[in-house]
Amino acid sequence: MMGEHMIVFNRRLGSCLLLSVLVLAGCSNKSLNRAPVEERTNTRASVPAEAGVPVAAVKQPRGFEHAGKSGYYTVKPGDNLTRIALEHGQSPRDIARWSQVEDMNRIEVGQVLRIVPPVETGVVVKPVSRPVVVEAAAAPAATSAPAAASAPAAASAAASATAVASAPVAAVKPTAVEGEINWIWPATGAVLAGFDEVKNKGLDIGGSAGEPVLAAADGRVVYVGAGLRGYGNLIILKHDNVFLTAYAHNRTLLVKEDQSVAKGQKIAEMGSSDADRVKLHFEVRRQGKPVDPAKYLPAR
Repeated sequence: MMGEHMIVFNRRLGSCLLLSVLVLAGCSNKSLNRAPVEERTNTRASVPAEAGVPVAAVKQPRGFEHAGKSGYYTVKPGDNLTRIALEHGQSPRDIARWSQVEDMNRIEVGQVLRIVPPVETGVVVKPVSRPVVVEAAAAPAATSAPAAASAPAAASAAASATAVASAPVAAVKPTAVEGEINWIWPATGAVLAGFDEVKNKGLDIGGSAGEPVLAAADGRVVYVGAGLRGYGNLIILKHDNVFLTAYAHNRTLLVKEDQSVAKGQKIAEMGSSDADRVKLHFEVRRQGKPVDPAKYLPAR
């Protein structure tokens, strides 16, 4: 009997132990299975926060908001400020100032430059604070006839004051009429090559090294340097709001930027910089576009 009881007890004890192991194993499995899910859940929950982080804005070229507008130019590969200015009839320094370019030697592709001067509204003149009309209205009744007679004059004076107040101050010299400028030849040598819209944008004039190069008309120096490939030592003069002239391949440059020069003044010495021989390459630009100088220079 005792043996039977021991067997039953052992079986029950074994069953309880087995049940306990299974329960513990089940709990352990549930715990092990839950942990990775919670981590994945937390990871997923963090994705929206990461996605909500603002992406760094793409840097746009300076002036991009003006791209395509009249009076603006978008820089293309191979451009430099001197060429842009020459092709639009402006001074490189003026374009740099209008476009807030700090370093004239550094412009980037896609940058938008202002190539026409900003519109200036001028100084507004305030109308007189005590118009004549007010004083006339305060006159006695006995003098009403003279007051009435002075009313038109007062109204005219007030209108004139208003007109003066609304009239803008002229910002630039009026556009020149073709033929107003009295041109002279910039050098005395023979013409080596005539104007061609594709191959030669001006006249090539022969001469000897050191021969004087003269200003073809009164003007202001807007460029002096060698920053334009194919032109060598170059001078550009601005004569008015319409015409520029360019003098290339010089040996020596005798003027400075922003200097005023007179027609016939020696501005350089002829040379062969960036050229196959000694010569002066002379261009006339009308609103930035090359035109045949022979149509403007006097007959020889």
